Amino acid sequence: MTNLAAQQYKQNSVLTATPGEVTLQLYNGLVKFIKMAIASAEQGEIQAVNTNLIKSQDILRELLCTLNMEYPVAKDMAAMYEYMLERLIKANTTKEQAIMEEVLGYAEDFRNTWQQALKLMK
Repeated sequence: MTNLAAQQYKQNSVLTATPGEVTLQLYNGLVKFIKMAIASAEQGEIQAVNTNLIKSQDILRELLCTLNMEYPVAKDMAAMYEYMLERLIKANTTKEQAIMEEVLGYAEDFRNTWQQALKLMK
């Protein structure tokens, strides 16, 4: 019963969120899954590393798809998302934590900047 309630809460939080809040949720998920991949790598749990990096890659692909390319900054963001995606693919094939940590830094920067932007818009 509790699991069902948690799933409904998550679904409602996405359905009722503004586009800006959805983007923040994506950034939060990206950070979370990269951190989980790093922790799994430290534990030697190769399958969990793979699973979490694939989730991270999926989030980056979603972020790429949602960019409004009418704005000049979107092209720069797309280039950065593509770079991060390439690095995560390499990290998944090599299991190099340094690459995961590099991308985590970028993901945290994006998330923190987006949080500040949302605060300023309110």
